[in-house]
Amino acid sequence: MLNTMALIDRVQLELGAQEPWPKDAKLYQPYEVEQILLSDNANCLAVQAFLKMCNLDFVVEPRANAEAMSPSGKVPFLKAGAFVVSELEGIVSFVNNKGISLTEKFDQEAKSDMRAYMSLVHNVIEVAELYISWVDKETYNEVTSVRNGSIYPWPLNHIQNRAKRNQVIKKLKVLQWYKKSTKEVLEEVENCCQALSDRLEGKEYFFGTSPSELDALVFGHLFTILTTPLPRNDLANTIRTYPVLLNLVTKIEKQYFKRE
Repeated sequence: MLNTMALIDRVQLELGAQEPWPKDAKLYQPYEVEQILLSDNANCLAVQAFLKMCNLDFVVEPRANAEAMSPSGKVPFLKAGAFVVSELEGIVSFVNNKGISLTEKFDQEAKSDMRAYMSLVHNVIEVAELYISWVDKETYNEVTSVRNGSIYPWPLNHIQNRAKRNQVIKKLKVLQWYKKSTKEVLEEVENCCQALSDRLEGKEYFFGTSPSELDALVFGHLFTILTTPLPRNDLANTIRTYPVLLNLVTKIEKQYFKRE
């Protein structure tokens, strides 16, 4: 069954490659102000940055039920003509199949390195975001439960929060993060940021003078952590100790989001 679904996905991507980029492409995600959570916001912003780096037109379409609308159950997802593709990696593949690539000049070693660093971001920074949002009691009570339950009436909001929290905790247990202390989580983030900073040191972007999807992914997560008000600022304060990464965030924000 999984092989069949993978084959269908590949066929759809190949068919999509034959169509020009639509003028009405839409990127669906939860509402930013009252609903979206830390890790979802980071992933949505990473996709926005990637599409902007590719000079592709799109509009953001906030929906209360964006997660349920997504073919993978995760946000964001892109509707481009007749095709619907979700998450950064899927959207990158869809765009690449149209002959639009940020990494076309990369050799295999560079592409392999990029994938390894992207995996590091997903497996450390994104998981740390989930930990802080759902395991840290103060953050969960004051931010996560309020935002996640905002679109549901009482008592459905409490039921949905409990179901989502159980789902996230199950994932954290599988990854062996659930029993970590906050200090251990921050140490993991420090190690990740140090590795990213070492890779970026002395360069404009991670792989030279042009951005890649790794730059978009790092921007999405770091910018979101730095700008999201939370009861505790441990994650943001950890990132602030890496000026090389802060400079990258500022550069991408100014260049692609036209913010000063």
